Amino acid sequence: MRIITTSGQWRHELATLGASSIGLVPTMGALHEGHLSLVRRSRIENDITVVSIYVNPTQFNNPHDLDSYPRTLDDDYRLLEREGTDYLYLPDYHCMYPDGYRYRLHEIELSTILCGASRPGHFDGVLSVVLKLLAAIGPHRAYFGEKDYQQYLLVDGMVKAFQLPTAIVPCPILRESSGLAMSSRNRLLSSEEKRKAPEFHRILDSGTSIEGIRQNLEACGFIVDYVEEHFGRVFGAVVLGHVRLIDNIPRKPEARQECFGSEVHTC
Repeated sequence: MRIITTSGQWRHELATLGASSIGLVPTMGALHEGHLSLVRRSRIENDITVVSIYVNPTQFNNPHDLDSYPRTLDDDYRLLEREGTDYLYLPDYHCMYPDGYRYRLHEIELSTILCGASRPGHFDGVLSVVLKLLAAIGPHRAYFGEKDYQQYLLVDGMVKAFQLPTAIVPCPILRESSGLAMSSRNRLLSSEEKRKAPEFHRILDSGTSIEGIRQNLEACGFIVDYVEEHFGRVFGAVVLGHVRLIDNIPRKPEARQECFGSEVHTC
């Protein structure tokens, strides 16, 4: 596995790869089995797999959240090398934001609900950094986990809006044996919180009403940010201790549609 730190270095490397297909797995590090499942899929579907690790400050609206985000680069390197990753892209802030974030991408509808409602500016940072990664790497496919389903929809919409030559590939949520969705933030949970956290998924998947889910989560000790239904899925965000957890569950087997502006998303 080779480490690349600048887009110029990657362009030089790219010239040696010919017409190989390239898959990109964008991450913020603190890798877990969910991330590795994306890497494996990319390796199956592409000749070259690039994993990026960049803890993007522009998507954090809480400085404490940014400071406490787990950073485990040595472990991440070993995991990626074990999986046969071809390239690890490790840009720094000046590489990603030579303009100091004066230029940014803003979506005006889908980004205002769910996580966007409680985390203003979050998706501006997400879309801006993903656009920069796609521009730098030029992948044929990029892989995103469905735990961050709203993020996947926004990135897919951005790629279509700007007619970028990258297919955005959604990948299923991976869960721990307890049902808790795998997340880098899970390692910030205390032992007691780790025992309670699986109740989030269990209650979200209980089939009760949205209000019933909210009440049951609160009764279980979670601070509820939101519980809402969109795109045929139930979305939830809660705080347990100092850790924010998100998850989503398909509500019905049949597809449902929801329209934002002129675009219809089908799940």
